[in-house]
Amino acid sequence: MLIILPPSETKASGGDGSPLDLHALSFPELTPRRADIATDLQQLCADDPQRAQEVLGLSAKLADEVTANAQLFDSPTMPAIRRYTGVLYDALDAPSLPHTSLGHLAVGSALFGLVMASDPIPHYRLSGGSKFSATQSSVKPGSKAPTMKSRWGSAITDVLTDVAKQQLVVDLRSGTYQQLGRLKSAVTVRVESVQPDGSRKVVSHFNKHYKGLFARELALAAGDFSRSTPPAIPDLMAIAERAGMLAERSEKNAHEIVLVVER
Repeated sequence: MLIILPPSETKASGGDGSPLDLHALSFPELTPRRADIATDLQQLCADDPQRAQEVLGLSAKLADEVTANAQLFDSPTMPAIRRYTGVLYDALDAPSLPHTSLGHLAVGSALFGLVMASDPIPHYRLSGGSKFSATQSSVKPGSKAPTMKSRWGSAITDVLTDVAKQQLVVDLRSGTYQQLGRLKSAVTVRVESVQPDGSRKVVSHFNKHYKGLFARELALAAGDFSRSTPPAIPDLMAIAERAGMLAERSEKNAHEIVLVVER
């Protein structure tokens, strides 16, 4: 089972690993596009920091993120699962997971496409909704800078399609990152919070927190299955329920699980 986590805007700084080596990352089929995007991002941030800040949608308080991008190939790295921070990653509590469980976790990324938990990556800032080229002046008048979706093309989907031939893929990415490389057969998860009037609503904080908890339980249970007998959706629902979560099948999407939580 491969569990794909969303990235986070917030990231841990520093690291004790060697500078970025794109060839050291998992899924080598993505290396050419990673190189193009990373090189363009580094060049934009190094050559025109003010323009980069505008293109990346960063406030003056986040100007240091532009500097981090400018040093993309020189700054230290750390495992991806430690680089990303925030509500989901707090709930996941990766440091307490066994190494075998970490081997089932991957992260979707605008910069790297898809990396495994142990892949060494530097601090960076790039969202799935960004549009940029190496120098914005190279964008022809009347045309728009390329989106991340167009830059990745079918590369991420092609990789995930190959993965899905061998194991079940559980995709916990948000819509923006799923668009960079969607896998139709992947199991997706929606978190619905029960409101005081009994209605349900998707709330960002609950969504991230419970996806992190669910990802943790899936990673811990992944070793119970083999590639010859991969888990099915009922198995995933049972894992959620053993952890005290209410899981339902989506009425609209046969590949979707709904986690229902009390507000």
